Amino acid sequence: MSSAIELIVDGYARLGDRQSLEDLRMHRRRLAVDLESVKGFDCSRSIEQIEIDIAAIDTGLVSLSNAVG
Repeated sequence: MSSAIELIVDGYARLGDRQSLEDLRMHRRRLAVDLESVKGFDCSRSIEQIEIDIAAIDTGLVSLSNAVG
């Protein structure tokens, strides 16, 4: 089953919406940085999921680049 982020990325990729994908990736990166700075809580699982999300977004961006090239 596809994850929510994969469905979102697929939708943006089908629309050719590179800017939305880049914005989504930047948001996830900022979220990861914020979670890494949290003290007193174990955020490692959340950070791991965010890294998986970023990988899915990167895959969508690559698919857009391949479609253009």
